[in-house]
Amino acid sequence: MPARHDRGKGGKRPDTIIIEGRAYSWRAILEARREQLAAWQAAQPKQRALFEVKEDRRPVAERTAAGRYREPGLLAFLQEPKG
Repeated sequence: MPARHDRGKGGKRPDTIIIEGRAYSWRAILEARREQLAAWQAAQPKQRALFEVKEDRRPVAERTAAGRYREPGLLAFLQEPKG
Protein backbone atom coordinates (compact mmCIF):
# COMPACT_ATOMS: atom_id res chain seq x y z
CA MET A 1 0.00 0.00 0.00
CA PRO A 2 1.54 3.30 -1.00
CA ALA A 3 2.22 5.86 1.68
CA ARG A 4 0.79 9.33 1.21
CA HIS A 5 2.03 12.69 2.33
CA ASP A 6 0.27 14.10 5.35
CA ARG A 7 -1.91 17.09 4.72
CA GLY A 8 -0.01 19.01 7.34
CA LYS A 9 -1.25 22.13 9.01
CA GLY A 10 -2.51 23.81 5.85
CA GLY A 11 -5.09 21.10 5.11
CA LYS A 12 -4.09 21.15 1.44
CA ARG A 13 -4.23 17.89 -0.49
CA PRO A 14 -0.83 16.52 -1.48
CA ASP A 15 0.39 16.90 -5.06
CA THR A 16 2.53 13.76 -4.92
CA ILE A 17 2.30 10.15 -3.85
CA ILE A 18 5.28 8.21 -2.54
CA ILE A 19 5.71 4.70 -3.92
CA GLU A 20 8.74 2.66 -2.84
CA GLY A 21 10.53 5.77 -1.66
CA ARG A 22 10.01 7.78 -4.87
CA ALA A 23 7.63 10.71 -5.18
CA TYR A 24 5.28 10.75 -8.18
CA SER A 25 3.03 13.59 -9.29
CA TRP A 26 -0.68 12.73 -9.33
CA ARG A 27 -1.13 14.71 -12.53
CA ALA A 28 1.69 12.84 -14.27
CA ILE A 29 0.22 9.49 -13.20
CA LEU A 30 -3.26 10.43 -14.43
CA GLU A 31 -1.94 11.71 -17.75
CA ALA A 32 0.12 8.53 -18.27
CA ARG A 33 -2.98 6.45 -17.53
CA ARG A 34 -5.06 8.43 -20.05
CA GLU A 35 -2.37 7.91 -22.70
CA GLN A 36 -2.21 4.20 -21.86
CA LEU A 37 -5.99 3.83 -22.26
CA ALA A 38 -6.00 5.80 -25.52
CA ALA A 39 -3.23 3.60 -26.94
CA TRP A 40 -5.09 0.46 -25.85
CA GLN A 41 -8.34 1.63 -27.49
CA ALA A 42 -6.51 2.51 -30.71
CA ALA A 43 -4.98 -0.98 -30.80
CA GLN A 44 -8.36 -2.73 -30.52
CA PRO A 45 -9.51 -4.17 -33.84
CA LYS A 46 -12.57 -2.58 -35.43
CA GLN A 47 -15.15 -4.90 -36.95
CA ARG A 48 -17.81 -3.64 -39.29
CA ALA A 49 -21.38 -4.83 -38.89
CA LEU A 50 -22.41 -7.70 -41.16
CA PHE A 51 -25.83 -6.18 -41.73
CA GLU A 52 -27.75 -3.04 -40.89
CA VAL A 53 -29.29 -3.14 -37.43
CA LYS A 54 -32.95 -2.22 -37.54
CA GLU A 55 -35.15 -1.27 -34.62
CA ASP A 56 -37.85 -3.83 -33.77
CA ARG A 57 -41.07 -1.82 -33.51
CA ARG A 58 -43.38 -4.73 -32.77
CA PRO A 59 -45.15 -4.88 -29.40
CA VAL A 60 -43.06 -6.56 -26.70
CA ALA A 61 -45.21 -9.72 -26.67
CA GLU A 62 -44.77 -10.19 -30.44
CA ARG A 63 -40.95 -9.96 -30.47
CA THR A 64 -40.44 -13.63 -29.56
CA ALA A 65 -42.11 -16.82 -30.76
CA ALA A 66 -43.14 -17.67 -27.19
CA GLY A 67 -44.76 -14.27 -26.80
CA ARG A 68 -46.68 -14.65 -30.06
CA TYR A 69 -47.92 -18.07 -28.92
CA ARG A 70 -49.02 -16.81 -25.48
CA GLU A 71 -50.72 -13.68 -26.83
CA PRO A 72 -51.91 -14.21 -30.39
CA GLY A 73 -52.83 -11.02 -32.22
CA LEU A 74 -56.29 -10.09 -33.45
CA LEU A 75 -55.37 -10.85 -37.08
CA ALA A 76 -53.95 -14.28 -36.21
CA PHE A 77 -57.48 -15.72 -35.98
CA LEU A 78 -58.33 -14.41 -39.45
CA GLN A 79 -55.24 -15.95 -41.00
CA GLU A 80 -55.85 -19.52 -39.69
CA PRO A 81 -56.84 -21.95 -42.42
CA LYS A 82 -60.51 -22.95 -42.29
CA GLY A 83 -61.19 -26.61 -42.36
